[in-house]
Amino acid sequence: MQTTSPRQINSSAPVVAIVGATGAVGVELINCLESRNFPVGGLKLLASARSAGKTLPFKGNDVAIEELTARSFEGVDVALFSAGASISRRHAQDAVGAGAIMVDNSSAFRMDPNVPLVVPEVNGEALSRHNGIIANPNCVAAIATVALAPLHKAHPIRRLSMVTYQAASGAGAAAMEELRESTAAQLRGESYAPKVLPHPYAFNLFSHNADVDVDSGYNGEELKVVAETRRILGVDDLPIGITCIRVPVLRAHAMSISVEFDEVVTPEEARALLQGGQGLRLVDDRAANHFPMPSEASGQDDVLVGRVRVDTADPSGRTLALFAAGDQLLKGAALNAVQIAELLLKR
Repeated sequence: MQTTSPRQINSSAPVVAIVGATGAVGVELINCLESRNFPVGGLKLLASARSAGKTLPFKGNDVAIEELTARSFEGVDVALFSAGASISRRHAQDAVGAGAIMVDNSSAFRMDPNVPLVVPEVNGEALSRHNGIIANPNCVAAIATVALAPLHKAHPIRRLSMVTYQAASGAGAAAMEELRESTAAQLRGESYAPKVLPHPYAFNLFSHNADVDVDSGYNGEELKVVAETRRILGVDDLPIGITCIRVPVLRAHAMSISVEFDEVVTPEEARALLQGGQGLRLVDDRAANHFPMPSEASGQDDVLVGRVRVDTADPSGRTLALFAAGDQLLKGAALNAVQIAELLLKR
C-alpha cells in the first residue's frame, strides 16, 4: 500500500469518488465540492446496493449512485470515504491500488503512524508524508485544534481540560431524525421509545453514547479525542482531561476548554491570536453576552471561538478558559476532507 514518495494528484480536474454518498456527511461532501467550486472532472457517488440507481444533485445535474465494489475506483484520482471504519478497511487497498488518494473520515487509520492525521489549518504540512491514505480526524479533535492552533503556535500548551456538548449529527442522520421525532412527540405529550440512542433525547442530555472503558471510566469518544488532539498538535504526552456529552442540538458541536500554557498569556493577547487564526471567527462580546452558539455555527465553515477569560482556578495566571462551536458535518467532517483534497491539488 505504500509508495516510495507521496502520491500527487496529476490532474487539474480530478475524478472524485464519494464513498457513503447517501449519508449525512456524504451529502455534505457533495455540497462542499460544489460550494467551494472544487474542479471536479468527474464525480462517482458510491453507496450500498440498496441505494444504487438513485440520484443526488450536483451542479444542476442528477448523478446516479453506484454500488460500491472492489472495482469502483478505476480512473478515480481522489476517494473521499465516509461510510464507517469497516468499509474503509475493506476498500482501502482497492482505492489506493487503483491509483486514487484516499481521504478517510472514519477512525480506521487515524492512529496509524504511516497515515497522516490532518487538519489543514493546523498541520497541513503532514500531507507531505502520505502514502496514499490520509485520515480525517474525529469531529471534536478537528474543531478543537482549529481553535487551539494559533494559541499553541505562539505559546506552547501545557495542559487541556475539555467538556464537549455534541450534537445529534455526530451520531448520523438517523440520530438527527430521532431528535426531531422525539421532540415533536414530547411537545404533543406522547411517549417516545429511543431507537438510535440509548436514552431519551428530547429535552435531555447524557454521557456520549460511545462504549465506556470499565477500567478507566472514559468512553471511546473521549479516548479518541485525547489521542487525536495530541497527534494533530504534535505533543504526544500532552495532558488532556475530557468529558463528552450528547446534547439535544441537531448539528454543530460546542466545547468548553481550559488551556494551561508554559507562561502567562493575557486574554487580550489570546483574542488577537484567535482573531488572526485560520478557519476561526472570534465571537466574544461580553457586553451583549454573545458568545459561540451551535445555532450560529451550523452551516458555517469557520469555527466560532470566544468567552476568552482567565481561568480563576489557576492562581499562576497561566490558564485561560474559552468556548468554541463548530459545525460537526462541515469542519468536523466533510469540509475538512475537501480542504485536504484542495491542498493535494496545490502540491
